[in-house]
Amino acid sequence: MNEPMTLPLWNDRKSTGIKDNDDFQPYLEVYAVDTAKPLGAVIVCPGGGYSHRAPHEAGIIAQTYNKLGFHAFVLQYRVAPYTHPAPLEDAARAVRLVRHNAEQWNVAPDKIAILGFSAGGHLAGSLGVHYPDVAEDVEFPALSCRPDALILCYAVINGHEGSYQNLFAGNINDETRKYFHLNEFVDASTPPAFLWHTVGDGAVPIENALDFSKSMRASGVPFELHVFPFGHHGLGLGTGSEFEEISVWPELSATWLAKMGWK
Repeated sequence: MNEPMTLPLWNDRKSTGIKDNDDFQPYLEVYAVDTAKPLGAVIVCPGGGYSHRAPHEAGIIAQTYNKLGFHAFVLQYRVAPYTHPAPLEDAARAVRLVRHNAEQWNVAPDKIAILGFSAGGHLAGSLGVHYPDVAEDVEFPALSCRPDALILCYAVINGHEGSYQNLFAGNINDETRKYFHLNEFVDASTPPAFLWHTVGDGAVPIENALDFSKSMRASGVPFELHVFPFGHHGLGLGTGSEFEEISVWPELSATWLAKMGWK
């Protein structure tokens, strides 16, 4: 597998509050498939509690989706000390950037999924339910930041205090906490979702996935939920672990996307 191309997210960094002397500038890692026809794409958001970005939930995930027949992108988004709305702005920009380059990269512009693990799943889910609230992008004013599908892997939906503390630098009130209980904002415009979780997850309880699925069901939005009985938090692909049975989840998600008309 060739090394991915890296692409800065923002040209005018100061307009998003990014200082020129910052050690970190958000960017996309581009894992493109050599193809003669447009393919769907998956934007991967690694987890890390909004304090870091977990390496085992990044490039290896993109490469897996390449093998399954999708273009893939890893979003290296802003985390603490940056706070909301910086990560959400980065996720929205990533979707718009992939749409903007769809012809060049041979991406089907109406088949762009965002995938996230843990807090990265919270970021993906946040874009899925709060995309109407994201400010217009002056560079791409005609391009929607709404993803066409969500893939939520042991995602924080409404219950991980550490992630919320990092996202708001400890400045949390009832209104902000409610805004990021994502299941409460699902409606008929929410993108279809594929979710998986383990019953044994002690960090982000399975109720997160169950509550989001229940809201999807109530809103009539297509979803698929896979519950694995065993496994701790943060398993990533799961290969090489004692819980290798979960490693089927990428293929299950690809089958689901195919059933949704992506192939």
